[in-house]
Amino acid sequence: MWSEIALWLCAAGAVITGVLVFRVDSMARATFSLLASFVLAGVTLLLVELTYLGVLVILMMIMEMVIMVVFMLMYMMNPAGLMPMTMVHNQKGSLAIAIGTFAVLATGIFLIDWPSTSAQPPPDPTLALGEALMGSKMLVMIVLGLALFATIIATVVLSTQRGRYDRFGDRLDRKRPDDPVRGGVGQ
Repeated sequence: MWSEIALWLCAAGAVITGVLVFRVDSMARATFSLLASFVLAGVTLLLVELTYLGVLVILMMIMEMVIMVVFMLMYMMNPAGLMPMTMVHNQKGSLAIAIGTFAVLATGIFLIDWPSTSAQPPPDPTLALGEALMGSKMLVMIVLGLALFATIIATVVLSTQRGRYDRFGDRLDRKRPDDPVRGGVGQ
């Protein structure tokens, strides 16, 4: 019973904070409202025992929103995106589209003949989902993920102008660095 109450509270909280994204008057507040909405949606997934998806949503959204806030702090003209601004453009058009979309989806809920099954869920739904999505390509995707990670690391290493030996040369025991770029640490 408590998990059902928590589920409904999280679902309602996700909707409320999702609406707040369009009601608050700054980018930073909208970002944190969106973060709260996604975290509550992730907790809702956890409560229906979709652990992998719930954790994935929570971790991805936290990192995404934190990165967005950092970029707001760095690049926005107003202080940290806190200046009042409207988050909705073409209010009448967007309201008409939202109401129309809701009406079509709600009508579909009642008009479509939903399938029923007597099959039991698999013992490990995450494994079953992975096999259904990837099939025999799972090993390829794992290797591809490692290759992409190695590519990211290599790109960062190759894009830096200075390396380990730029300041001290081959003799790392030198007292004073012979730094080709003046103004660094120790200059």
